[in-house]
Amino acid sequence: MDALTLLVEAYVESVESARAAEESGAGRLELCGPGLGGLTPSAALLATVLAHARVPVHVMVRPREGGFVYDDAEFAAMRRGVELAKGAGAAGVVFGMLRADGTLDAERMRTLIALARPLRVACHRAFDRTPDADAALDTLLALGVDLVLTSGHAPTALEGAAVLARHVRRAAGRITILAGGTVRAENVAAIVAASGVREVHARATDAAAFAALVRAARSP
Repeated sequence: MDALTLLVEAYVESVESARAAEESGAGRLELCGPGLGGLTPSAALLATVLAHARVPVHVMVRPREGGFVYDDAEFAAMRRGVELAKGAGAAGVVFGMLRADGTLDAERMRTLIALARPLRVACHRAFDRTPDADAALDTLLALGVDLVLTSGHAPTALEGAAVLARHVRRAAGRITILAGGTVRAENVAAIVAASGVREVHARATDAAAFAALVRAARSP
């Protein structure tokens, strides 16, 4: 792997994990509040992390745990989350919304994207819940989304590596395919080699494990 081009994004949910991830070599932080899968962080946590971060910070915008089909009140909360991240000076936002049939809710996502700009916009692993991976990627391309976090519609990024490779080819540089899903020190080289991704995502809540992953990602 080429250490100069492979970026490791760290999932962080505290000031301490953000600092540790940066010290380990994270190229970007995905800041989440507490909750299974990560929720919108508090204004206080966001402000504190942004005050100290030296790498770009993307902010999770997710109003609750569970699925990704949201009612009007939850959508309003997501709009406020985007506004919070933008006003605080984040580099990007991360969200995803589905319709009842499992397809991406393009109309509502378009609204959030317009509200977020000029920040970068990433779609999280709601993408992997969609019934047709290629159609979902085409939707994100049409929306102008900048990144998509995905395991290739598989339980792990290693198992989904062939689909990730297909996404990389289909995207043709128009959207960054961010490989996530049990990315570890012992498998990151295999994931990158099989998929061709140039960015990977991993939790940094275990500082030692994350540091080991970054070291492995930097190995030739």
